[in-house]
Amino acid sequence: MPKPIEVQYLTIHGHRRALVKTGSGPALLLLHGLGCDHTTWLPVAATLARRYTVIAPDLLGHGRSAKPRADYSVGGYANGMRDLLTVLGVDKVTVVGHSFGGGVAMQFAYQFPERTERLVLVAPGGLGPDVAPAIRAITLPGFHQAMGLLTLPGVRHLTTAGLRALAATGVSRARDLDEVAEIVDSFKDPRARRAIRHVVSAVVDWRGQIITMVDRAYLTEAMPMCVIWGTEDAVIPVEHAGIAAEFAPAATVEVIVNAGHFPHKDHPQRFVRILDDFIRTNPPATYHRGRWRTLLKSGRKEPVPEPVAPARQAEIA
Repeated sequence: MPKPIEVQYLTIHGHRRALVKTGSGPALLLLHGLGCDHTTWLPVAATLARRYTVIAPDLLGHGRSAKPRADYSVGGYANGMRDLLTVLGVDKVTVVGHSFGGGVAMQFAYQFPERTERLVLVAPGGLGPDVAPAIRAITLPGFHQAMGLLTLPGVRHLTTAGLRALAATGVSRARDLDEVAEIVDSFKDPRARRAIRHVVSAVVDWRGQIITMVDRAYLTEAMPMCVIWGTEDAVIPVEHAGIAAEFAPAATVEVIVNAGHFPHKDHPQRFVRILDDFIRTNPPATYHRGRWRTLLKSGRKEPVPEPVAPARQAEIA
C-alpha cells in the first residue's frame, strides 16, 4: 500500500473537512463509498497525481471529517462538494465516485453540470434496487446498539482480525472483507455510527436502494460517462453495469474480471489505464443552458430497463 498523502483540513459551514490534494493538471474529484474515507484511493492516487490534480475528501460523517447532526442526503453531499471545490479555487472537475460516492457523483453532475467535465462511476449505487443485506441492516432498529457491542475493544479486535484473515484466504467472495474490517473499526465512534445510519436511511430501506438516477439518465447525453465494475462484486451486483449500458448507450462501460467491489484496489494499474484512456479520448463537457433546457423538456420516453448482461468485459493486462 502506498504511503498516505498529507491530509489537509478546511472548515466550511462550521464543520471541519479532511481531504488530500496532490499532483497537478486537470482536476479529479475522487469520492469514496459508505463508511470509507480518502484512503480507499491510495492504491491509485499517486499514479493519477502524475497527470492530474487529485482531490480526495473524507465526506462529512466519514474518516477525519466532522460527524455532526447534519444533512446526509446525496443532494447535501453534492452541495458540500461544490462548496469544497469553490474554497479550493477549482472550477471544473472530472468527478469519480465509488459505491455511495457514485451516487453523490451522479447528483453532483446533475446539480452542477456547469462544473462537471466528465462522470466516472465505480460500482455505483443508484442504478437498481439490489444491495448487500448488510447495508440494508443498517436501517433496522437496534443497529446502533448492536454495533456498539460489536465494537467494544476486545470484540472489535477479534471481529476485524477475523475479517482480515478471511480476506487473505484468496476466496473471491471474501476479497473485500479487509475494507469491511476498516469500516467496522471506524464504528467504534458512536458519531460515525449515527452518521452512517443517517446516510443509509436516506438511500436504502429494507427492500433495497430507494433513489435512482435512471429516470434522469437521458441527461448524460450532454456529458461523457464511464462505468467501471468488478465481476466479483458482492455488495452491488455487476448486472447493474448492464443497466448503465442500456440507459446510457454512449457511455463507456468496463467490467474488470477478478475484481470485487473495489476494482481500484484489486487492479489499480488497470483502473488507472481505464480512467486515463477515458479522459484522453473524451473531451470535457461544455455546459450550455439551451441544450440542458432542451434535454429537460424532452425527458425520457422509454421505460426504465431491467438489468441485462454487462456491456463488455475488460481483460486484465
